[in-house]
Amino acid sequence: ALPIYARFAGAPLKVHKLSNPWRSPSGTLPALKTEQGLCLQPLQMLEYFKKQGYNADYRLSVKESADTLAFISLINEKLLPALIYTFWVDAKNYVSLTRPWFANTIPFPLSLYLPNRLHERHLEQLQLRLGSQALNSEEETEAQILDEASECLTLLSQRLASQSFFFGDSPSSLDAVVFGHLAPLLKAKLPNSKLQQHLQLLDNLCGFCNTVLSLYFPTEHTDTVSDTRRSAAPCETDEDPHKRRNQVLSVLVGLVAMLGYAFLSGILSIKRVSARGALPAANRLTEEGDEEE
Repeated sequence: ALPIYARFAGAPLKVHKLSNPWRSPSGTLPALKTEQGLCLQPLQMLEYFKKQGYNADYRLSVKESADTLAFISLINEKLLPALIYTFWVDAKNYVSLTRPWFANTIPFPLSLYLPNRLHERHLEQLQLRLGSQALNSEEETEAQILDEASECLTLLSQRLASQSFFFGDSPSSLDAVVFGHLAPLLKAKLPNSKLQQHLQLLDNLCGFCNTVLSLYFPTEHTDTVSDTRRSAAPCETDEDPHKRRNQVLSVLVGLVAMLGYAFLSGILSIKRVSARGALPAANRLTEEGDEEE
């Protein structure tokens, strides 16, 4: 939500897009580099902007400021666990969307093991968040997480009502936090989209995300619309009946070569993890090896 808040507040933020976290000054992403040093925590970054005079909340009343804290707390407790589950734990979404996206974005050889490491880290984070609320079966856990997230989305929809932003005509830090959580969920092409389907039923939240995109990220919004139109257009696959077969064979050959190199060089090995905790099915995804140090 940091780039969003910076645009809301008019802060002169220069964004460097990195696919390798080790190239960051701190070794982690995101990181904010200032004249006073590095800011690594979101709240620390927001406080820095406010001290520099870039405060998107300066118009809020005392009650609205209290509501902001309450809704951000609600999002962290109810919505964030569901997003972690949707993108990183749900087997279909992780295998079909999240892992391939990160693997294609991160440079080799990090792409061989870093997505799986991130998956394990998010799984542990989710288990810690659930704590004593963790249930025995995957179905019960998923139902509980998604039900609480759906209730959170409904409350946000009721608070937004027919306004452009949550506190009137000007965006605030709450708008930045909400957009940062909802936009990926709304725009991602998820194979298993239970929570996404609930969000799509809330027209005002969908309109809110599209409004922020069009006003503050016009280039990204144009690209999203173009991608949607291309996906809706008829696919011309009859020109070369063997084109798809050749593409598949090329991918398979490349995959076998890459995996063979990884195994022979010791970069990749097979590890079996016993099922435990609240999310038994997620452990089936952790069959990639540890990084050699």
